[in-house]
Amino acid sequence: MTEKLKSVTVELDYPVTHDGREITKLTFRRMKARDALAGEGIENEVRAGYAIFAALAGVHIGVIEELHIEALAKVGDEVAPLMGKRFAGMIDKASPSPGAN
Repeated sequence: MTEKLKSVTVELDYPVTHDGREITKLTFRRMKARDALAGEGIENEVRAGYAIFAALAGVHIGVIEELHIEALAKVGDEVAPLMGKRFAGMIDKASPSPGAN
């Protein structure tokens, strides 16, 4: 039986600054039921996805909003196994493919 991922760390090629702190990597944990509530009440589906990413990384949503688009796509790819099948569609909306315009 293969061991399931408990967390994943994504190294940022382009660090972001939030609240005066430079962030060079983000560590995301496996999604729990309560994390789905992070996007609750947010009408914009993309921003709701950002809110869930932020909850999984334990950071303010502003950190996710400051990611370069390539980093956001990388986050989506690497975090997907932690989120389960139910939220796979949300990942697609929140993290554009690197080749997208």
